[in-house]
This record gives sequence, structure tokens and C-alpha cells, in this order.
Amino acid sequence: MAESDFGVDIEEMGRVFDEADVIVLRFHVIAQRLLLDMRAAPSDLPLIRLVPPVNNAEERYRYLERERPGMPLPDQITVVGWPRYVQVMQDTGLWQRITDRLLRQGGPDMQQYCDEAYREVRAAERAEVAAAIRGGEGYESLWERVASR
Repeated sequence: MAESDFGVDIEEMGRVFDEADVIVLRFHVIAQRLLLDMRAAPSDLPLIRLVPPVNNAEERYRYLERERPGMPLPDQITVVGWPRYVQVMQDTGLWQRITDRLLRQGGPDMQQYCDEAYREVRAAERAEVAAAIRGGEGYESLWERVASR
């Protein structure tokens, strides 16, 4: 799969999912971010969660400190933009790389969390697209239905 097909280097993004400890994945359609904290400890599984956007890195570090009090703060947070729908991430095998990494780090219990996160991202995308089509909050319809005479 060529980079030009998807607007990103699929192999490089896969390497990020394989190697980075904490990743914030930005999607093109939804405001929420997918937070991936691959770190695990005996009492802490890795984390995969749809989270609200923040204004800066400091806020994200504070979020991690609050949500993962037993884990030290990471040295860095890698932010990755995904310019397509999450289904394309599934189709290219990138979602499987995320899942595989989380399973390696946290064991088979992580599968349910990965599946749930995928469903949440898909649902958020569908809701946002539907709002755009209907002219929902934050959107203006380009056309209006004309009342029958």
C-alpha cells in the first residue's frame, strides 16, 4: 500500500504503534482522540480509550497522571494524525498492529478493550457524519427541503 493511497506512510505508522509507549491518535472526523498507553505494570493493564482533546501537552500529562496514578509519567507522548476513517485503519492492518501490541503488553484481556474502543470510534465517526449531513450543531446545511405546496 503506497503512501499516496492513504496520505500517510502505513509502515512508519505501524512502527510507531509497535514502539512508542504513549500515543495520541487524532482522527480527521471526530474531535476526540484515541489514547494508547502501552505501558503495563502488575496492577495496571495498558490503556486504550477515546478521550477529549486537550489544549496542550501539559494537560495531557495531567490527564495521564490522574487516570494512571500508579504509572510514572512517560518521557514523551507521540501524537499521530489519521486522515481517513478508522475502517481504513482496520483495512490496512494498522488497527491489528495496535491490538497485537496491547495484547503483548497486557495479555488476552486487552482484546475486549480494543474491540470496545474500535466500536466507540466507529460510532463517534458515524454520529459526526450524520450531524454534518443533517446540518446538526456546528454544521450548516447546504440545502434545505422545500415545503410541498
